[in-house]
Amino acid sequence: MPEPTVADLGEEALLARVLPLLPPAAGTVLGPGDDAAVLAAPDARVVVTTDVLVEGHHFRLEWSGGADVGHRAAVQNLADVAAMGAAPTGLVVALVVPPRLPVAWVEDLARGLAAACPPGVGVVGGDLSAGEQVTVAVTALGDLGGRAPVRRAGARPGDVVAHAGRRGWSAAGYAWLAAGRDPDGAADVVAAYLRPVSPLEAGPAAAEAGATAMLDVSDGLLRDAGRLARASAVVVHLASPEEAFPDDLAALRDVAEALGADPRTWLLAGGEDHGLLATFPAGAALPPPFRPVGVVAEAAGHPAGTVTVGGEVPTGPVGWDHFGG
Repeated sequence: MPEPTVADLGEEALLARVLPLLPPAAGTVLGPGDDAAVLAAPDARVVVTTDVLVEGHHFRLEWSGGADVGHRAAVQNLADVAAMGAAPTGLVVALVVPPRLPVAWVEDLARGLAAACPPGVGVVGGDLSAGEQVTVAVTALGDLGGRAPVRRAGARPGDVVAHAGRRGWSAAGYAWLAAGRDPDGAADVVAAYLRPVSPLEAGPAAAEAGATAMLDVSDGLLRDAGRLARASAVVVHLASPEEAFPDDLAALRDVAEALGADPRTWLLAGGEDHGLLATFPAGAALPPPFRPVGVVAEAAGHPAGTVTVGGEVPTGPVGWDHFGG
């Protein structure tokens, strides 16, 4: 018997199979089933962010199963909430699927969303529609717990630049798959690309520790450090990859050698690891897993927004651009 597709079930029957797979949010007052959900906001302020994944642009069905896409869709939004110094509270998910798509793929997407949600964080509502390609749009909500939001614009000269999370693994996994290699040949980096893990708890911890600026590293260290530097009207001096990320560099060398690639490019310009980049006052105790990777300086000798690596302005790729590649 052929596997049932979305068209075989219809909207209501599909939702009836998917909704039980999604976790509830601890702060849910009214969940899925009405025209809108109601979620408690203890802080009286709500952090909100949204991202979209589009088939053929952000993922390929031949590489990514439904659970992979659901996991990535959740993590990239949860990381943005954490980067504001907030704790995630809930997700709203809008899904566009072709009628030909197997129902099992959609069920797996729900399982991937659920697996990526920390305890107490769940899917509180969303929308379902038909379209020509799979599109997953997630809106994430968060609570600041009485803290001020940590913006990109607060870095000051003399601050320490610190990073939490992996660097370059997702880019290495993408490069491996794009080269047509067997996923099992580099399982660790392929898994890091398909299902990235973000240090979500480090966001609120950084805010508590006095972080002056922070953002999610989604498009590459150089590009995102440049965004922080421009917003703060400063210069960011990063240490060399060998100094800043020795463990990541060592872990990626074999994959890079097999592909004839430079792993430092993945570390500096690779995206979608969803680590956190933050600045802290000099002498501040860095909450784990943050580690120092550079310093903030006045915009003297370099224009504001400049990022240097090992004392030099890099000339290679800086990261992902949705319209420029």
